[in-house]
Amino acid sequence: MSQDIIASVDLGSNSFRLQICQNQNGHLHVIDSIKEMVRLAAGLDENKNLSKEARIRALDCLSRFGERLRNIPYEQVRVVATNTFRIMKNVQPFLQQAEDALGFPIEIIAGREEARLIYTGVVHTVPFDGKRALVVDIGGGSTEFIIGSDLQPDITESLNLGCVSYSIRFFKDNKVTKSNFRNAVNTARAEIQRISGILKEKSWDIAIGTSGTARCLRDINTYLENNNKDISIDTLNFLSNKLIRAGNAHKLNLEGLRLDRKDSFAGGLAVMTAIFVELDIKQMSVTDAALRDGVFYDLIGRRLNGDMRNTTIATFQNRYHVDIAQALRVENLALQFLNALSIQVSQERQRWISLVSWAARVHEIGLSIAHTAYHKHSAYILDQADMPGFSRTEQHILSILVLSHRGNIKKIYDVIDNHNIITAILSLRLSALLNRARTDINLPDNTLLQLDVEHKKFTLSIQKQWLVDNPLTMHTLKLEADMWSKIDYNFMINAIK
Repeated sequence: MSQDIIASVDLGSNSFRLQICQNQNGHLHVIDSIKEMVRLAAGLDENKNLSKEARIRALDCLSRFGERLRNIPYEQVRVVATNTFRIMKNVQPFLQQAEDALGFPIEIIAGREEARLIYTGVVHTVPFDGKRALVVDIGGGSTEFIIGSDLQPDITESLNLGCVSYSIRFFKDNKVTKSNFRNAVNTARAEIQRISGILKEKSWDIAIGTSGTARCLRDINTYLENNNKDISIDTLNFLSNKLIRAGNAHKLNLEGLRLDRKDSFAGGLAVMTAIFVELDIKQMSVTDAALRDGVFYDLIGRRLNGDMRNTTIATFQNRYHVDIAQALRVENLALQFLNALSIQVSQERQRWISLVSWAARVHEIGLSIAHTAYHKHSAYILDQADMPGFSRTEQHILSILVLSHRGNIKKIYDVIDNHNIITAILSLRLSALLNRARTDINLPDNTLLQLDVEHKKFTLSIQKQWLVDNPLTMHTLKLEADMWSKIDYNFMINAIK
């Protein structure tokens, strides 16, 4: 498979989309595209648990996608999941089933990361002509608002209102009345008011809609107004009145309104109306660019050493006044240990190298809060902060690595469930321990770290004389061995001549 072939999978709240493209010097040529209306959000009950039927629909779809992706290399595919995965209760068991069915890891991305990727797709495909744009994406379970004029957005926001969730919440059995439609619009307006002040303060010159609801409204308006593809408040009011008179979207006879959009049409129309009214939008153009396009361009950036995650880590280092020299010492030695331990799953090797590298660079950000238990502050920040470019899973792994780089090892016993996480934790932990003096150290050339996974055994071979010359380090290594023994790991220090 050519390295120019890249694929994205967008697991939305309403539909799942697979797209395969050929990267021709930064220009994307679509080779294949598959879309299935899985209606995942519609399968959530009032407690956010996923129904058996929705689970089956999703897994069947992912199995089909997995067949199409089967011969594409691991590093040329990116899979992102959005709002329904974010809010689903007990998501981990289902996530594992989904990854097994697809054959690739799934990144559950935060709302603001979803917004950033949507904007990335739009800014690479729509000419802004020097203008500042407001980009609005109404999805099945969330709506993203982004303002920007350049490659990186100025504002990214995400609210829990979507065409599917609002259709289920306000229009039971697709029944639409003047009262419940007004209630849906006003509820959405109240949500939008939380961010409207920030958006209006930044201001914009043009408004652009993306994804299913916006494209549906554009297609309808194209028939209503002689190929006028822009959405206006007059169009929305006309459609609202027509929908209320019909009482049900399935009774509407409108050119451009596809059958598979009718179940979510009322909710989408209510949310879009609220956006226009609350943000005082007169007209909105619509683009076919969407989240999947942003995923593609972000993936291209990663492969060209333009990874947004590196930029985010550098920003965190600056924001939290990290000692860059110390972070570099810890990073270099941790990677040296990691390479010595040779991660077993070759296709994940680079991923774990990156995770350990990032963790080392930000393991001390908690010092800006307090020295006492700073690793806990660092871990909390990494788990909870908005980190552009990172998935929720990646942030959580970084949090675990940083939390476990010092202190009692028992606190992470439950997460030590595979070879990769063990080697990552051990590498970072020993590096931080050996770099305690915060000066450059010269370990003997024959220093070797080995791991016997099957027998839960670590061995650090190091010159005896070096240990004699560094009694504090020797003492700390013995304490480290005691800590690992409490979770049934045997950490041996082999003093060699």
